[in-house]
Amino acid sequence: MEHRLKKNSQFNFIYKNGERVHTENFCLFVVKSKYKDYKLGISISKKLGKANKRNLLKRRIKEIARREIDIPSFCNFVILAKENSVCLTFIQLKEELIKLFKKYESKKNN
Repeated sequence: MEHRLKKNSQFNFIYKNGERVHTENFCLFVVKSKYKDYKLGISISKKLGKANKRNLLKRRIKEIARREIDIPSFCNFVILAKENSVCLTFIQLKEELIKLFKKYESKKNN
């Protein structure tokens, strides 16, 4: 099973019904799911730059999520990139996304 959200309706459902967690450069939306595997969607506005910059950011986020972050099961996630996220280096992106998911975990456990 692929771990991607593809349809616009899936994104809209998560935006409307999801819990929100913010950091300086990202916003995480989370909705519980009945399926064991997680699904991840990445949303980057056209205002953030040309397609090559947006695609680079998406590839980096996917790779960081795949390798570095212990993503909980039974959840669907959307990562929304904010304005300055395009300028971050790979290491800064990694630190920010790890911080974002830790913030979600601490919010979930309280």
